[in-house]
Amino acid sequence: MANLATSMLLCLSLSMSYYLQAFHAMAHEWPGGGSTRFYDFKVQTLRVTKLCNTKEIVTINRMFPGPVIYAQEDDRIIVKVTNVTPYNATIHWHGVRQKLSCWFDGPSYITQCPIQAGQTFTYEFTLVKQKGNFFWHAHVSWLRATAHGAIVVYPKTGIPYPFKQPYEEHIVILGEYWLRDVVQLERQVLASGGAAPPADAFTINGHPGPNYNCSRNDVYRIEVVPGKTYLLRLINAGLNMENFFAIAYHNLTVVEVDAEYTKSFTTDSVMLGPGQTMNVLVTADQPIGKYSMAMGPYMSAQNVSFQNISAIAYFQYLGAAPNCLSLPAKLPRFNDSLAVMTVMDGLRSLNPVDVPKEIDASLFVTVGLNINKCQSKTPQWNCQGTNNGTFAASMNNISFVNPTVSVLEAYYKKIGGHFTEDFPDSPLKFYDFVNGAPNNAPNNTQATNGTRTKVLEYGSRVQVIFQDTGTVTTENHPIHLHGYSFYVVGYGTGNFNPQTADFNLIDPPYMNTIGVPVGGWAAIQFVADNPGVWFMHCHLDIHQSWGLGAVLIVENGKGELETLPHPPADLPRC
Repeated sequence: MANLATSMLLCLSLSMSYYLQAFHAMAHEWPGGGSTRFYDFKVQTLRVTKLCNTKEIVTINRMFPGPVIYAQEDDRIIVKVTNVTPYNATIHWHGVRQKLSCWFDGPSYITQCPIQAGQTFTYEFTLVKQKGNFFWHAHVSWLRATAHGAIVVYPKTGIPYPFKQPYEEHIVILGEYWLRDVVQLERQVLASGGAAPPADAFTINGHPGPNYNCSRNDVYRIEVVPGKTYLLRLINAGLNMENFFAIAYHNLTVVEVDAEYTKSFTTDSVMLGPGQTMNVLVTADQPIGKYSMAMGPYMSAQNVSFQNISAIAYFQYLGAAPNCLSLPAKLPRFNDSLAVMTVMDGLRSLNPVDVPKEIDASLFVTVGLNINKCQSKTPQWNCQGTNNGTFAASMNNISFVNPTVSVLEAYYKKIGGHFTEDFPDSPLKFYDFVNGAPNNAPNNTQATNGTRTKVLEYGSRVQVIFQDTGTVTTENHPIHLHGYSFYVVGYGTGNFNPQTADFNLIDPPYMNTIGVPVGGWAAIQFVADNPGVWFMHCHLDIHQSWGLGAVLIVENGKGELETLPHPPADLPRC
């Protein structure tokens, strides 16, 4: 505390007149209700200089991060997307449940073919009974690295937050930055059969911060008024890394996760996997100064290289000297799974919820990595995985393969040969999943390839147990389900045991992306009441590229609002 006090005195060098004249950004006003909101997105390249290098990146409207979509609960959103890059593109509206609008969900080759160079596609969807912190991102190759942005959906007019109104709100997007072209990088990694290289930098709102080369002034900052409380809308838009986040000497009060309110609880750090969002309240209750906001790695896997330099932004009090030294934030160790579990333990829905009392469809799904046998005539170039094999990833030991026509179009138009309806309800064999035997290396670690789907009847009550495996290495996997949110009714370490598993059926959190614990399991429940074709996959892009995904097909119901509509006229063609 003595060092803290000394640093504070050094920072108190500005006059009161400067304090009064300092920048004060008012919170964005809430939009009106029941509106239709139009946005024009152009997929464009932008020339940027970061980390001592200049390169072209793929963006929306030449903004990095991209433009924010502001809306209100039950608003209709119309986004015209024009692709003026040489790359294929789609946009996914992450966390939006797409009620009866599956055609506009966005994952390439799942619900649509990509928007090719020079083409346009208009997305239309309604935010049915949804509010909170979402984000949009490209869903082709690894373009999400730079093509992403926030979606802020406010409550209906006159309905306050279930917590004290913050003085200001700020969007904080956690990301990863590569000096190489990410589309080429994905191709090269897959061709090599080996692991993906770590990112060249972490970023906070596109800025790496002073820990990186040539980045002393490439820093994001929030200027705060002493005594005021701020709402930070945290989004992890990164590709292949999960991340801790903390602010020096300040507590974070979690009030929302994945665009659903939670009972508030306070912690000194949080962890977000790619695809996860979290709203936290922070009160500027420390002496005037400049405090670091830090983003660092959470790496739960073994023998994986990763970026270990933290991105830094500033939580800077008005009245602090411009050149004041920033106070460092304390992040958990890179492999501190207890810190991750502690935050997960604190997540509870704001109110008691109606969890299904009976289950109609029960799935047990293993998630993990595989090593396939080398099939190349040039193994030194194409078989750089463990034991001279090629890395893969799977659910129930099946690596998902993208079709050449979107699964949704093939399903709707009854075009045969593009997918099968035989994704298994459980793995072929049950064994000690976490500890690997009998299929840990050097035994059989082969995955089966296929475009397999699981068909669910409309209205069925579904439970999925996700089980991490140690075939190659145990790891925390952020699993995202498109088209739905789900109740996380249980999770734990080790192999799932129905006799000892402890389920929360009173107030479980309602999420769309769940971190399946390293060497553990997670149980989710939802009602299949949204017809369409929905991707279920790991949100670590390298794992998705390796095949860690599957598709759920929800059949039409019998009611008027229970049938998938016709495809839009401008649906892109493959």
